[in-house]
This record gives sequence, structure tokens and C-alpha cells, in this order.
Amino acid sequence: MTRVIGLISGTSVDGIDAALVDISGTELDLKIELLAGQTYPYPPALREKILAVCAGAAISMAELAQLDDAIAKVFAQAAQNIQTNHPNAELIGSHGQTVYHRPPNTPESNTTLGYSLQLGRGEVIAQLTGIETISNFRVADIACGGQGAPLVSRIDAFLLSHPTEHRCIQNIGGIGNVTYLPPRSQENWLQSICGWDTGPGNSLLDLAVQYLTDGSKTYDKNGEWAASGVPCFPLVERWLKHPFFQESPPKSTGRELFGVDYFQQCLADLKGYELSSGDFLATLTELTVASIVQSYHNFLPKMPDKVLLCGGGSRNLYLKKRLATNLNAKAKTLIPVLTTDEVGLSADYKEAIAFAVLAYWRNQQIPGNLTQVTGAQKEITLGNIHLVCHGLRASIESC
Repeated sequence: MTRVIGLISGTSVDGIDAALVDISGTELDLKIELLAGQTYPYPPALREKILAVCAGAAISMAELAQLDDAIAKVFAQAAQNIQTNHPNAELIGSHGQTVYHRPPNTPESNTTLGYSLQLGRGEVIAQLTGIETISNFRVADIACGGQGAPLVSRIDAFLLSHPTEHRCIQNIGGIGNVTYLPPRSQENWLQSICGWDTGPGNSLLDLAVQYLTDGSKTYDKNGEWAASGVPCFPLVERWLKHPFFQESPPKSTGRELFGVDYFQQCLADLKGYELSSGDFLATLTELTVASIVQSYHNFLPKMPDKVLLCGGGSRNLYLKKRLATNLNAKAKTLIPVLTTDEVGLSADYKEAIAFAVLAYWRNQQIPGNLTQVTGAQKEITLGNIHLVCHGLRASIESC
């Protein structure tokens, strides 16, 4: 049994999700026990800086270094806090904060290798906590020609697959991603798993709430505001013509595509439509839902028997209801839309748990990617190892 901390801040930039877990086994016998989970919000000024950089704000190299260290410091503090009243962890897996993601073979890249930058240096976290830290998980997959995302599919396979059910594990963070899991009883089931980023999750919704409230709110709790409106389906159909939704997997995306610039285009597209604030939020919700359902119909080998939601969007009751309605509109049999909580894995901290597992696998020399999901040329161990140099260790307060 190894006690591991998983840390991640997703594309919504809400704060650091921290999970303290006990892990045993390797793959088919992999077992995890969640001991503690907590989200630690960013200090407001730091969050604003991160969002500005994600939106393309220019900063100097000195400012980039300062931002990298500032993020590492709050990640390290989260790791310290999550251990309160628990024995110390032996390992940390830190995803960090993505500030830029460019898939391979895009017009901007003109190269077969993608690029993904996560801030929050693992070596700083290791020295501040005194715990070996593994970070920078995406670069090894990218170096092998992969997208570097989604990286959770292999963990989904061993924690959430079922002997007889076809399942979709749908994460709805700032960006949505799916893992399709065929039954474990199926021949070559691991090689038959597929997954991809489905498009915007909460990113556009959060931007809309901030815009509509002049920044006084950051999200629509339970989707209550959106539920008061009526979706504008012509707008949804227009937005679904975006090239990303037509692109076949492997594929990944981020705020670079579905961020501030895209949101401004959505606002411009409202001209000619008389929509209330609730209608606008309902329409953006419908885009998230429709993009998920369309991708299932276009790219899955078969429709799932069950959909399990995780991430912040799994708490959006209106989004969940609309997903169930859309998913079952043409289905021959009912497809339940549940959360991973209902099969024993925390929907709130699943992503943090995943990076704890990836760190554990890195030390076990077990590959962390699935080539058919990321597009990499081979399975490979993921993450850079940062050992503790006790002579350098500093306190968090002194940094």
C-alpha cells in the first residue's frame, strides 16, 4: 500500500483539487481508497493572472518564472493541508496548471509534435513538502507523437470498466473528455478503449456567468440560471459546425480554442436573437450537451449502456438532465446518466485521483497512456521524478 497525493487544477482554473489516496495493486488488481479530498481556491489575484495568461496576455520570462513558482507554492500548500490528521504521504503526483495546449498538426504548429505547458514546478513542490513529486505528465506522450491528452483513460479502464457493460466515463471540467470502456469480458478490451476531448465543458458557461454578473459570480450553481431559460437551437446548430467537432479522434483541445475569443464570437452571434440571460446560458449548456452526444454518435463503436459523469459539470443538474434527454432522444433503450460516485469513485476528485495513480505507476514503471486515445506511437511511462534534496528544503512560509 502506498499513500499518494494527487493534485490538479483544470481548465476552469477554480483552484487546486487535492486527493489523498491509498493505492495498491498495479493494473487489473488496482485498488484505491480515498482518504481525503478537498478543493483549495486560488488567491484571487493569482487566478486572474493565470486566466490572463491562458487568454494570451503577454508576460516576460521573469514574470513567467514568478508565476510558475507562485503556482507551485499553492500546490505545495494544498499537499500539506490535505494530509492534516492523516499519516504523511510517500509520493505526490501533480498535474499542475495548464496555461497552453497545442495539439500536433494544427495550422499554428506546422509540426507533428504538439506542445502543452503546465505551470507549478514539481521540483519546488518536492522541496517545500519534503515528498518525492512527479509532474509534467504530458510531455512524454507528446514526444511520442501523441496529443498529451486525455491521460485519464488508462486509469478509467482499471477502476471503472465492467465485466459486461459498455460504459462512457464523461468528465465535464472546463473542457469535456470521454473514455469509452467496452466490457472486460470482450476480447482485446484494453485495445478497444477509445477516448477524446469532446469540446467545451464549463468553460463558456463560466465565462458567460462572469460576463452577465460583471464578475460577481464565477459559475451557475446547479445550472439553476440556465434552467430558467430556453435554448436557441439554431445557434447551437451553427456553433456545432466548428471544425473541431467534425475532427476524428485522437483529438484534444483547451481554452486556446474554447476560451475568451470563442466566447466573444458567441456574444457576437447573439445579434438578431432576442435571448434573455437565462436563454443564453441554456444555449451554451445545450452546446456542451450536443457536442458530447454528437461525438458519441459519430465516433463510438456503439452507444454505451451507461454514462458516468465526473468533474464540476456533474453537479450541474440542468446540464445532467439535458444530457440524459439528448442522449436518449434517439436511443432504442434507456441509457442511464449517473455519476462515478454511484459506482464508488468520487466524481469531484476523480481527476486528482488519476494523477495520484499516474505518479504511482511512474514509480512502478507502468505505462500511463493509451496510444489509441492520445495518438502516441507507443505506451510509455509518464512524468518527471523530483527527489527531495534535504539540504535545500525550505518552508512554504519563507518562499
